[in-house]
Amino acid sequence: MKAFDKCPMCGGEVVEKEVEEVLRGGANTAVLTVQAEVCLHCGERLYRPEDIERFEQIREKLGREETSGFRAVGKAYEVV
Repeated sequence: MKAFDKCPMCGGEVVEKEVEEVLRGGANTAVLTVQAEVCLHCGERLYRPEDIERFEQIREKLGREETSGFRAVGKAYEVV
């Protein structure tokens, strides 16, 4: 992957890592694991364009409550 040698936000060193991304759509939430370039200084995450497109598709599905193909792994709670 390694599209960037330095972080475009702070100039720090970036390394490829496996990260969890939390996506929300409507009242629903999905968590997925993807590869990203992560800045070791500021933590900025840099994703591949195809991953960003996938995130948007998942958010849209969540907003429409279309969760077929998703596996339920627990419950989410809002603390008030």
